[in-house]
Order: sequence, then structure tokens, then C-alpha cells
Amino acid sequence: MKTFRLLAFGVLAFTLFYGTAWATPSTQIWIPSTDIVPFKTVHFGFDTYIKTESRDDGTTESTVTNLGLTAGALPFKTVQMEVGIDYRDTGGNHVYPLLFNAKVGIPEEGALFKYSPAIAVGGYDFGTEKDVTDYNIYYLIAAKTLGALGRFSAGYYTGNDRLLTKTDGTKDNKGILLSWDRTISEISDKLWLAVDYMGGKNSYGALSAAFAWKFAPNVGVLFGYDVYNESAYKPTATIQVDIDF
Repeated sequence: MKTFRLLAFGVLAFTLFYGTAWATPSTQIWIPSTDIVPFKTVHFGFDTYIKTESRDDGTTESTVTNLGLTAGALPFKTVQMEVGIDYRDTGGNHVYPLLFNAKVGIPEEGALFKYSPAIAVGGYDFGTEKDVTDYNIYYLIAAKTLGALGRFSAGYYTGNDRLLTKTDGTKDNKGILLSWDRTISEISDKLWLAVDYMGGKNSYGALSAAFAWKFAPNVGVLFGYDVYNESAYKPTATIQVDIDF
């Protein structure tokens, strides 16, 4: 695990030295994906998460909104990289809103060997305030497309054990990453479906499902729903707008 953390930290350090804009990693719905923004492309994302249930005491958790820019950083086909920055706000507080992320990976098209999967390693939600927003989530994930069945992804993550905890305060800072996604070309090449899962009963652990529609080759909108592994965190409806430049 120490080697894994050092590798992911090296990715982030290289990104900071490289000097390109930082941003949220490309995701499925909630978890990171093996997708990487192409070189010389800038991706803008707007995500909002709206609570659909009240707490037991009748109060409602704040809506979370996230604005992000992600840029492709390497000109190679077999080794790719994206970096970016997020501005995240919860309920209009605007407290320590900046979060940084980076990802390096190889595509699925036999980059290592015939039939090799896509592989990505990276980190995200590196905040600016110690033990307040520095969730420091490192991950390793692989994905393979199995024809008409779609693409299956599996991975593992670990993060700051002072922030990734159960509701009783005990550490819960690691877990599995799983997803399935597929373009539903039988209906339209513009329609995409996905389900993903992040393990753990911390504030990140959740099961999510969504569909997305490509309104243009560079513009898509996703509509999804997130159910958290810990029942104290109420479900959210999510809308995500993605634009490539």
C-alpha cells in the first residue's frame, strides 16, 4: 500500500511541476474512470448533487455544486494524462473550495499486450486545508470492454483516514471501485447508461445509476441518482453537464 501511495503521489507531483491546469478526474457517475481527456482538449464540467430526502430531524443537507476544468497533458497514444482544478461549494459556504486532481493511464486498445485492459492511476480531492478538505483519495482502476455486454471496471482506493470515517468517527478510508457502462446504440449512439459503486461507509461510499445524452459531439448531460452506503447520508439526484473544447 505504501508503494501504491508513493506512485499516486508521484503522479500528482509531476502534474504540479508540469504547470498545466488541474481538474476533476474523468468519472463514470461518481467514481473515477479509465477515460482520459485527450491532449490539447479542455473539458468543462458542471455537477450538482441535490438531496432527495430529509434527515430524521426534518432538516435537509445542503446541495453540493462543482465546477471543474480538466485538460489533457501528454501528446502520446499509449501513455495519457489529464490534470485539473475544481471549485466546489456546499450550501453557499464557499469555504476552502479548491480541489486538485491528476490521472495517468493507458488506453484499452492493446497498449500493453493483445486484449490488455485500460489502466489508470491517480488522485483527487486534494484540498487546501489540512484535515478539512484534503481527502487525498488515491486510486488504481482497470477497465475492459466485452463486446455487446459493455465495459466493466474494477479498482481500489485509499484516502485521508482523518476525514474518510464512519459516522461514529472510526477510520473507513479505503474500499473497492466497480462500474459498468455502455452506449445503447440499439436506441441511439447518443444514449449512455452506467452503474457504479464505491465501497466504504464514509461520506464517499455510494451506489449510483445514471443515463446520459449527447446533445452534440462535444456536449453531454447526465441524469443520475446516488444511494449512500451509510443510511445517515441521504440519497442525491445528480445532474452533470460536460463540454469539451
